[in-house]
Amino acid sequence: MKGKARCPLLLPLFLFACLGSLEAQSSGTPAASSASQAFLSPGAPLWLRDLRRGEIVAFGSFPFTFFISAFMMDSYRASQNNWDTRYAPWPLKSAGAVTMTEDEFLITLSAAAGGAVLVSILDHIIVRIKRDKAAQAAARLPLGDPIIIRKPWPEGEGASSAGESGAP
Repeated sequence: MKGKARCPLLLPLFLFACLGSLEAQSSGTPAASSASQAFLSPGAPLWLRDLRRGEIVAFGSFPFTFFISAFMMDSYRASQNNWDTRYAPWPLKSAGAVTMTEDEFLITLSAAAGGAVLVSILDHIIVRIKRDKAAQAAARLPLGDPIIIRKPWPEGEGASSAGESGAP
């Protein structure tokens, strides 16, 4: 029964890990270059780029969420054992500290994975809000007005010729 209970917890992590390698395996080019080109190319669907960003944010935030959830679990264990120093959180642990049970570790791991996914979802919401605001600002521009984007003139070329000629 314990093995079946772990499967739903590990399945999303496994799917996120495999997502990046699926695109790399289908093209026949080296994995690093094809995966990065697939997600950076303008032809890639927006939902695929958002999903890749979510995967990166989730895996990047996992160490931080694991540290926070382990600290919280150790603090909970210490509070349940009358603040015994053997159950203290990591920075305060003594040499004879009591380790977590397997169930406590699975709860900590699940909380960390859930927290990482939550951080990823919050990041996605923030990106969507920014994208919607940029689209609304672009829609408010009057039709027909040209938008000219010019590269700044290099300071060395224009300034020296104008200064030497003495023209007003």
